[in-house]
Amino acid sequence: MFKLFYPYEYVESVFSIDYNKLYDMGYRGLIFDIDNTLVHHGDDSTPEIDNLFKVIQNIGFKTLLLSNNNEKRIKRFIKNIDSLYICDAEKPNTANYLNAVEMMNISKEKVLFMGDQIFTDILGANRSGIANILVKYIRLKEETKIGKRRTLENIILKFYKRSKRFQHRLGDIYKKGEN
Repeated sequence: MFKLFYPYEYVESVFSIDYNKLYDMGYRGLIFDIDNTLVHHGDDSTPEIDNLFKVIQNIGFKTLLLSNNNEKRIKRFIKNIDSLYICDAEKPNTANYLNAVEMMNISKEKVLFMGDQIFTDILGANRSGIANILVKYIRLKEETKIGKRRTLENIILKFYKRSKRFQHRLGDIYKKGEN
């Protein structure tokens, strides 16, 4: 029932992933959501994120940012990052997921999507036939309330964690010492 909402993998952060392992598995394109996946909602990129993009691009990955944000927000975010992007993506609509794959000129079997929201990011990737990773959303310590969507996501994640069949579909993608 919930399988369209289940990620291939669920990780602590984009820094938990061993990108060399993903490359060795045959992935060549990485699509990222921005807000609460790479940085806290509305924040500019950080030196750590800028460096992450350099590292993964040096491995050989093509990157693309797929965001429901407007172009002004994305351009502010990528001022130090060389990446393709699609703004106003209307996730979970599949059109721009598939457009992203086309822009990278890679088959969708070699593309991986990473985002923090089940009802937009993961649902859209699954409906598009794109492997995906759910990243634990970035939350500031002083943020104590979570919205209704996050509450529903937590319920879906409880079912996901009980369903071993849908977990770890990418295999061991963690950096040593993570997981």
